[in-house]
Amino acid sequence: MATAEERAHKQQIWRSNITAMVSISLVLFMLGLLGLVLLYANALTSYVKENIGFTIYMKDEAKEVDILQFQKFLDASDFVRSTNYVSKEEAAEYLQETLGEDFVGFMGYNPLKRSIDVKIKSDFANEEGIVDIQSDLLKNEMIYEIDYPVDLIRVINRNVRKAGIVILVFCGLLSLIAISLINNNIRLSVYSKRFLINSMKLVGATQGFIRKPFVIEGVVRGVIGSGVAIVLLAGVIYLANQNIPELFGLDDLQIVSTLFGAVLALGLIISFLSTTFAVRKYLRLNADELYY
Repeated sequence: MATAEERAHKQQIWRSNITAMVSISLVLFMLGLLGLVLLYANALTSYVKENIGFTIYMKDEAKEVDILQFQKFLDASDFVRSTNYVSKEEAAEYLQETLGEDFVGFMGYNPLKRSIDVKIKSDFANEEGIVDIQSDLLKNEMIYEIDYPVDLIRVINRNVRKAGIVILVFCGLLSLIAISLINNNIRLSVYSKRFLINSMKLVGATQGFIRKPFVIEGVVRGVIGSGVAIVLLAGVIYLANQNIPELFGLDDLQIVSTLFGAVLALGLIISFLSTTFAVRKYLRLNADELYY
């Protein structure tokens, strides 16, 4: 029957293994999450930019059929992602809901103009592109004015550049921290078994024979940790797809599969190398040095 000391030692080893696997899972999840952000940074930037557009207000004397024809022309333009025609009545209903008052009844007439809301493609969502588009469109005699958020576009493009630099720096720092955390946890796990390593040395076991079970255990730990991280990442992707379906599609399955494969490979490589180096360290120590 195992003594209390042996049971305590086994519990200590079990806890160290669990702690190492949890740490590997969380760290790989954070790295995978950062990789997901990097992979979809361009898609996210395009999504934000393509939700910015401008509004074209039409003159009162413009005919309805001509406005609808002009909308079709916009839909066929290379810079347009989508358009939406808003009649005077629809504009009045929207403003009335916003104000909570019947301003048309109060004023006796509807002062709002017919308009076309235009969403542009991300490649044209910059200050220079908007200005060029506006200059060309204003040549049309039906247009009263064009309202576009030039300040918002300027801020978004400036912040996108800053965010890209911050993400790259953060990615590098997090990668170093992640590798250090995984390595330290694995070293602590091997440290708890240092006396077992020394006992195997004393009975004449070769270094390869001693190292093999530890490396296998480390690889298994890496596989389990990577699997947990992949499941968590899949959950994040599912939730993101539910809220922002425009970012994810069937064509992205290869990208996601590559990310999952990278997480698995990273978990295996780090676990294998950390376990190998940690075991090698304790193989070189004598019995007296194990206590320090």
